[in-house]
Amino acid sequence: MNREEIIAITKRFLSEEFEVEQDSIEDNKILKDTLELDSLDYVDLVVVIEENFGFKTTAEDFKTISTFEDFYNFVERKLGAMA
Repeated sequence: MNREEIIAITKRFLSEEFEVEQDSIEDNKILKDTLELDSLDYVDLVVVIEENFGFKTTAEDFKTISTFEDFYNFVERKLGAMA
């Protein structure tokens, strides 16, 4: 899966799950603020990541993720490790 596919999939499931416009999901924006995430929302995020990308993650992984760019890099690394 290439980066463009990761971005497209991410925008689709995040906009559906967290009810935000796909246009508001931009590389340099803060993930937590844009999606208005609270601690329980991270549980939902972990579930939709597994459903859409096929790998397990934890809320702990999000300590190093601030922007959507960080998130895309994280997904690329995890998918690359699975290959």
